[in-house]
Amino acid sequence: MKNTLASAFAVLISSLLLSGCGSSDFSDLDSFMAEKKARPGGIIAPIPTFKAYEAFSYSAAVQRSPFNRPIEVRDIAQLQAISAIKPDNNRAKEFLEQYTFDSLGMVGTLEKGEADWTLIQDPEGGVHRVQLGEYLGRNHGRIVEMTDTYVAVIEIVSDGSAEGWVERPRTIKLNGI
Repeated sequence: MKNTLASAFAVLISSLLLSGCGSSDFSDLDSFMAEKKARPGGIIAPIPTFKAYEAFSYSAAVQRSPFNRPIEVRDIAQLQAISAIKPDNNRAKEFLEQYTFDSLGMVGTLEKGEADWTLIQDPEGGVHRVQLGEYLGRNHGRIVEMTDTYVAVIEIVSDGSAEGWVERPRTIKLNGI
């Protein structure tokens, strides 16, 4: 009984509220529209001229990253005296050399017979097998040691001079450690 009475009361209130919206007198709206149409049209501003994009050529890509520690000039002289280090630009690039070193991660190892592989994941989610002596990263990084928990890589990076190169050791640790 209460539910029926409450629903009947709600219907009555709703119909009273909606009855106020039922007026078909739009004279105020019609007069407003007539006033706006009677005004003279405005002048449209011309389309702004297009300024062509000027491409920027980044020329410092071969120099030392500003986020790495500077290399001491004395250390560079000693390294250059010991050996003439420079990357082999004549060799074919390997697949993982298109990615930055920091974007690669070690996800495991494989062993079959005498062959040992390390599994490296690229930033796109692909997993690749690598062995000693293979290259990865953009700085000519060559794999020199593989264990169950890390991969040791020696990169050849610019020392900031025109033709100077130095070796930099890096490691990729097993994800989750």
